[in-house]
Amino acid sequence: CMNTADVNDHLPPPPPLFGCPPPPPIPGMMMPPPPPFLASVPPPHLGSPQLIRGEPPLFQKKKKTIRLFWNEVRPIDWQYSNHKRCRESLWSKLDPVKLDTAKLENLFETKSKELPVTKKTAADGKRQEIIVLDSKRSNAINIGLTVLPPPRTIKTAILNFDEYALSKEGIEKILTMIPTEEETQKIQEAQLANPDTPLGSAEQFLLILSSISELSARLQLWAFKMDYDALEKEVAEPLQDLKEGMDQLEKNKTLRCILSTLLAIGNFLNGTNAKGFELSYLEKVPEVKDTVHKQSLLHHVCSIVVEKFPESSDLYSEIGAITRSAKVDFDQLQENLCQMERRCKASWDHLKVIAKHEMKPALKQRMSDFLKDCAERIIILKIVHRRIINRFHSFLLFLGHPPYAIREVSIHRFSKILSEFALEYRTTRERVLQQKQKRANHRERNKTRGKMITESGKFAGTPLEGQESQPQGLGYTEDAAEHEQMTAVLRTSLQGGDSPSSVLPGLRTRTRATRGHTALLSAANEDTSNCTNDTADEIMERIVKSATQGPSQRTQPRERRRSRANRKSLRRTLKNGLTPEEAQALGLASSSEMQV
Repeated sequence: CMNTADVNDHLPPPPPLFGCPPPPPIPGMMMPPPPPFLASVPPPHLGSPQLIRGEPPLFQKKKKTIRLFWNEVRPIDWQYSNHKRCRESLWSKLDPVKLDTAKLENLFETKSKELPVTKKTAADGKRQEIIVLDSKRSNAINIGLTVLPPPRTIKTAILNFDEYALSKEGIEKILTMIPTEEETQKIQEAQLANPDTPLGSAEQFLLILSSISELSARLQLWAFKMDYDALEKEVAEPLQDLKEGMDQLEKNKTLRCILSTLLAIGNFLNGTNAKGFELSYLEKVPEVKDTVHKQSLLHHVCSIVVEKFPESSDLYSEIGAITRSAKVDFDQLQENLCQMERRCKASWDHLKVIAKHEMKPALKQRMSDFLKDCAERIIILKIVHRRIINRFHSFLLFLGHPPYAIREVSIHRFSKILSEFALEYRTTRERVLQQKQKRANHRERNKTRGKMITESGKFAGTPLEGQESQPQGLGYTEDAAEHEQMTAVLRTSLQGGDSPSSVLPGLRTRTRATRGHTALLSAANEDTSNCTNDTADEIMERIVKSATQGPSQRTQPRERRRSRANRKSLRRTLKNGLTPEEAQALGLASSSEMQV
């Protein structure tokens, strides 16, 4: 176990902060050791190139498989007692994962035929005015005046630092319009030479600005006051995101499941017993594909994680801070912090210069208090920045990175690799879950393939009594009631069928002709009762209603349409009656008295 002094001696000096060169090494201090090389390691055995340290592989393979070219991390790289995170590494907390080695060996078998390599190359009034400035300078000032308040109010606003009269954009615009001494002198000379001629709008505006003492210092001090909150936010928020992101990664269970599965697959394919690998390899995982189905390694990792760790998540939704950190250039953030410090010091000098001229005591005190507060907050931000960066370096040690390489790791690149991998994992996981659901639906359909609907599901066990059972419901009840009423009407019309007069009166009747006799026509009785007509109308209405009934309302399957030769009209049926077979088919044959 090494003490704190020994570790500090072995760590390389910190990078230069805020542009200052690093201090020279103290005499007698040990220089940081060079990175360990593998030259002193005995050569691996033939056929087992992964046995670098003489350790036997975890898996035995019968076929040659593709390799994962990651950088292995070793326990010796994180055994430093002065770092509280390094008492136990992330890799030592991972649970082992059982793999289907035969399946992996088949999927990632090395093929002798190589794919051809293809290289591609990416592809106004007419009054007179005094004009002194050149046209380009005059036009730029006149355009800038369109977004500024009236010139007569600008001088008072600048002297009083009136934020309600001038905005931040207005101050920045005026900073580009500050007149030079030569321009001011020419304007004044032209005005004295032509006292009766007014100045042009641009010249008049520059003359107003030249009358403000220490104009540049006032504007720069005011601009820093209005910019400070945004500048501080641009530095503080990414630092907070980086801190939260490291906590999210350290506590995330899904990431551990993924790393554990990937480590097991890599150890099998490489034939090694590696304890971990650098997370920079995660950006290559979607590019590695098996040699059978051409599925990516990420797809197989995701399938195993979903199967063995069903409680795992999509990872991407749980590391939002890392995703935000991936959009930040932390080198530029450090430069912004240094720029804030420089502008704060310059603002103190501006305030001292302005105070020598007209300046209200209350305004001077207000600006002085503001700069003091800014200085304190900038000092705190520098301390926070240094601690967050040191914490990131400790986090890299926790992940297994060697100490000599942690200062070379870019925070932006590290966050981007993890964020893009998490996004790829979420997309692949959704695809794997969809395929899993499709397979489950396919198995469910296969269970009922070739079976009748009455033999499966909610229809199983439905009794069949010689014929298909009729569907029950409100529509069936109404149809049954209409059927009973129609049956009663037809039976009433068939009573007393001894003579043709038994049919409904009021209708023209025609007797059925027999062989060797002519047909006899008879006239119907004209004064029939209203009851009889109502009965005929009811029969007709019910038949029409039955014929126009929708397909979904029919309880019996629709019969095939009969030919016109066998068609019989209602009128003929009512006159001649029904044959025994027809009455039997309609269920109306109650006795042998029914006549044809």
